[in-house]
Amino acid sequence: MFVLLALLLVGACDDDSNSSNGKVTEVKNTALNGQWKITYFFDTDSDETDNFNNYVFEFKSNDAITATKGSTAYSGSWSVTDDDSGDDNSNGDFKDLDFNIAFATPPDFEDLSEDWEIISMTNTKIQLQHVSGGNGGTDLLTFEKI
Repeated sequence: MFVLLALLLVGACDDDSNSSNGKVTEVKNTALNGQWKITYFFDTDSDETDNFNNYVFEFKSNDAITATKGSTAYSGSWSVTDDDSGDDNSNGDFKDLDFNIAFATPPDFEDLSEDWEIISMTNTKIQLQHVSGGNGGTDLLTFEKI
C-alpha cells in the first residue's frame, strides 16, 4: 500500500512545464502572440537580412504562416516539434525542439524552409539556427516582435 501511495504522489508532482510538450506549447504560444519581423538572416556565408525588409510575419494557429509586405503576401506552414534526436546544439531549455518553417515561393523565402533549432527565445525575440547536413554551413535566423 505504501509503495502504491508513493508512486501516486511522485506522479502527481511531475511538472509538465518542464517536459518537451510543455516547451512545444510555450514556443507555439510565443510565436502566435503578435506580428514578427526578421531582424537577422545569415545564410551559410552571407548576411541576407535585407531580403526580408518590411515583411510582417504572422504565425497562425492552423500551422499557417504568412509574410506580408504592402499588398504582396506569401503563405507557408510552420510547426514546433520534438525531434528527440539528441543532436541539437540549442540550449537545454529547447533541446531537441525544432521550429519548422516551409515556404514554396519566392526563392528568398525558400531559404527559410528548414527545421530550425531554437537557440534562445523571449516574448519578443526568437533566435534560430540550422546546420546543413550537406555542406556543414550554419544558417542563423532571428524574429523580433513588432
